[in-house]
Amino acid sequence: MNRISLFFDNINKFFGSISAFAAIFLAFLVFYDAFMRYLFHLGSIALQELEWHFFDITFLFALGYTLKHDKHVRVDIFYEKFSNKTKEYINILDNLFLIIPFSLIIAYYSFDFTMQSFLQHEASGDPGGLCCRYIIKSAIFIGSILLLIQSISEIIKSYEKVKNLKFIIISLIVFYIFIYIFTSDYYFVINPSILMFIVSLIFLMLGFRVAFVFGMVAVLFAIIDYDLSLEIFKMLPMRIYGIMQNFTLMAVPLFILMGLILEKSNLAKNLLENLGAAFGEIRGGLAASIVIVGAILAAATGIVGASVVMMSIISLPIMLKYGYSRSLASGTIAASGTLGQIIPPSIVLIILGDVMNISVGDLFKAAIVPGLLLVVLYLIYIFSYSFIKKDAAPPVKIEKEISKKDILYSIIPPFLLIFAVLGSIFAGIATPTESAAMGVIGALILSILNKSFSFSMLRYVSIETVKLTAMIFMILIGATAFSLVFNEFGGGELVHQFFSQDIGSKWAFIFIAMLAIFLLGFFVDFVEISFIVVPLFVPIIKTFGIDPIWFAILIAMNLQASFLTPPFGFSLFYLKGAAGKLVTTKDIYKGVIPFIILQLIALLILIFFPNIINLTL
Repeated sequence: MNRISLFFDNINKFFGSISAFAAIFLAFLVFYDAFMRYLFHLGSIALQELEWHFFDITFLFALGYTLKHDKHVRVDIFYEKFSNKTKEYINILDNLFLIIPFSLIIAYYSFDFTMQSFLQHEASGDPGGLCCRYIIKSAIFIGSILLLIQSISEIIKSYEKVKNLKFIIISLIVFYIFIYIFTSDYYFVINPSILMFIVSLIFLMLGFRVAFVFGMVAVLFAIIDYDLSLEIFKMLPMRIYGIMQNFTLMAVPLFILMGLILEKSNLAKNLLENLGAAFGEIRGGLAASIVIVGAILAAATGIVGASVVMMSIISLPIMLKYGYSRSLASGTIAASGTLGQIIPPSIVLIILGDVMNISVGDLFKAAIVPGLLLVVLYLIYIFSYSFIKKDAAPPVKIEKEISKKDILYSIIPPFLLIFAVLGSIFAGIATPTESAAMGVIGALILSILNKSFSFSMLRYVSIETVKLTAMIFMILIGATAFSLVFNEFGGGELVHQFFSQDIGSKWAFIFIAMLAIFLLGFFVDFVEISFIVVPLFVPIIKTFGIDPIWFAILIAMNLQASFLTPPFGFSLFYLKGAAGKLVTTKDIYKGVIPFIILQLIALLILIFFPNIINLTL
């Protein structure tokens, strides 16, 4: 059995490497295409379609590899408190009842989807496009098979640790009894669309992986409802293929790749150390420098985990050494690291732009002032707190000698990259995807100039890129399956009727929507909220005539708080993991509360003064 597991692991390791290569090649391909088109007016439909293909490989071929490394996100509020043995049991159930059935559904219908394309000799509908469209459509089938075999491998690994065949047999029996009971009419006591959310929430709280919870709940309700069948998932490969052709979403892996390259290039480290030394002698200056660096890193990378971990490792020991309050130090680092969720280029804004069908470029422009507003509020709080409680953030003299030349050399490179990436978007010269590719090339050049480039570094960042990308897009695939069944039950109409007719008030809708997103942020990640909850609001904002860009910025500001709200705030995990025993969980929770309040204040300012977003539009 272990040999089978190792064999499946090696298969996904191989395809994971292919995905990593595809991510790097995608960046160069998009950059070359944009370069030739804008400077020499040499466009190519075939080249653009080739970019789609490499983008598709980047996340589809990495689905199993991401599972192998346990990177498909789960809600671990209770899961982290379980014993190791209980975790292995949950892992068996997760793979056996969620991942395997959902991957089989995708494989079955995507095979038919691919064969139809093959038999019809489907080619590009554009002159000069690529032939043999079935080749790239087969990537859906291949990705699902890779996920399936890795799931089997994970079951073998977990079984070898618990050695309890009785548990698996009893679980199968209970599962079939559960299906039998729910095929009766009893579950109609609750509206099935509402019941879908309740069942999903139960599975999420137990620690099952998010993407497959949504996918399998969709499959489960398609089975147990008399009016539906698994045939509804015949549409799923077509929906996935639509994701594969989405040029906007192509920016996601490219911005992730750019951020990871900058993290490993020591540019961010130099910036943090130099600014910390420069402002340290001011009361609260170290904390203020972290906020400023967080804003710069947000505009240069947008990778929350990288920013929080790096600032925790570099700055937290120094702040504590010089007498900073543990709670203030923790809260400042966690909050500053999350600025990448509102300051462009932001993955959140890219996803919201796609989900809400609005321009990502316009969202980037609209988010600049709200992002700066948040930075200003953070700085006001830090300096006010330092003035009132003088021993919480004392002035310090850091031993490192710092010159203006050192500061300039640490600030200029990231600012040049920010100017190139965001400037090209705002000027209308390039799309966000093309600018992201430009950012990847720029980050590589800066790492070479900084003498921090190596092929091992390139391999690391590309591997981490495809893991993060596969996690995000697997959630999107699961959310797509969920929405197919949810809408078939009339869930979308139910939500629309509740807000537009039962509530009937624009401001009541905004309040309830923001409250719902804020509360969900305590338990689930921004990706799930963006893909599952936000689409329900899109028709309603049209009904009330709400500016979609303004509403998207409100959502982005709200989602930023989800990184700080305990118990599932990702920034809290990143900080605690990097800080170790330097600070306690209580210190972190106590430290982030004022910053959560500041984020809510910023949200209220945006609600009552909506024209703020128009200052840069």
